Amino acid sequence: MTRLPVNANGLLDPSDAKRAITDRTILISIMHGNNEIGTMQPIAEIGAIARERGITFHTDAVQTFGRVPLTVNGLNVDLLSASAHKIYGPKGVGFLYIRKGTRIQPFMHGGDQEGGRRASTHNVPGIVGMGKAVELAMRDVDAEAVRLTAMRDRMIQGILGNIEHSQLNGHPSLRLPNNINVSIKYVEGESLLLSLDMEGVACSTGSACTSSSLEASHVLMAIGLPHETAHGSLRFTLGRQTREEDIEYVIGILPGIARRLRAMSPLYKNKNQATA
Repeated sequence: MTRLPVNANGLLDPSDAKRAITDRTILISIMHGNNEIGTMQPIAEIGAIARERGITFHTDAVQTFGRVPLTVNGLNVDLLSASAHKIYGPKGVGFLYIRKGTRIQPFMHGGDQEGGRRASTHNVPGIVGMGKAVELAMRDVDAEAVRLTAMRDRMIQGILGNIEHSQLNGHPSLRLPNNINVSIKYVEGESLLLSLDMEGVACSTGSACTSSSLEASHVLMAIGLPHETAHGSLRFTLGRQTREEDIEYVIGILPGIARRLRAMSPLYKNKNQATA
């Protein structure tokens, strides 16, 4: 297995993927949109490279399917995975698109369900629920992407413009329309999280998959953030029920929270003393 590097914005260079291909390469798998920092990868470009070399190409589109306009042909992918719960469908159900002619081994054996690709009884309620969620998401995907992008950019501008020593993580424009990941230096992300929770704001310090871990996010470390900056990071996710007034509310309360926490932070005091 070859792991490819990313730059400071979390973006993969397609030329790195091309150079990593060997005669033994059978699969390339790249996440379309990162769940923590929101960076969207040049999947179509990488897919064209994979197709030229005759290599099966998979993308994890859990964060992008139903949120941004996309097609499997436009992305040049052979395999695409998605999940229902990211588009307001039931949890515990997803799908894998398999381009005709792509050979895969079943990961669950015993029965002939799913054309012999996955044994066990179909999850009919989950399948129906996801189908309805996809129908609703695709109906509004273009307008919702535009709406969320405008609120995302306003929130980024409001946070960075009102809190000194703060920075955006991830690509400034090639990012998910609903993702904001910022680092607020000289404070702990956990303290920011708890303070925002007390004000009725739900966010996270990383992915929900690793929310019980005290380790710095591997994603933030991969883009070169020092540990202390990575630990002061917050991820906000916008959604169908988010409104402009919600954005303004966060922009209004977060600077005060940061000032209060920094007043208790030895890191911030040492920084001020060093620059005095």
